[in-house]
Amino acid sequence: MSIQRIETGARMSQAVVHGGTVYLAGQVAEADGVAAQTQAILGQIEALLAQAGSSKERILSATIYLADMGSFADMNRVWDAWVPAGHAPARATVEAKLAGPQYRVEISVIAATGA
Repeated sequence: MSIQRIETGARMSQAVVHGGTVYLAGQVAEADGVAAQTQAILGQIEALLAQAGSSKERILSATIYLADMGSFADMNRVWDAWVPAGHAPARATVEAKLAGPQYRVEISVIAATGA
């Protein structure tokens, strides 16, 4: 089976497609506030999934990292509005120290391709 890498850099690829599955790297954004970061990240996820031949309706699993679990409700308001009815993936949300203090949210997903 072939492996397709999308937006590949020296350290990592933003997405990797193999065997009908697309794996996204953790996505972050530098917008102000948890809700704005979540919205920007979900847009990035949609764009990467489209490049990989998938969509948000085909997400199998999502892992959400929050710098402060106190922002869980703010993130969920954006997430809940974004996820298509009947297509909620398996999901975990954890509090974690992220790569820099400007990041409040990081989201990584695994999705099925359209093939």
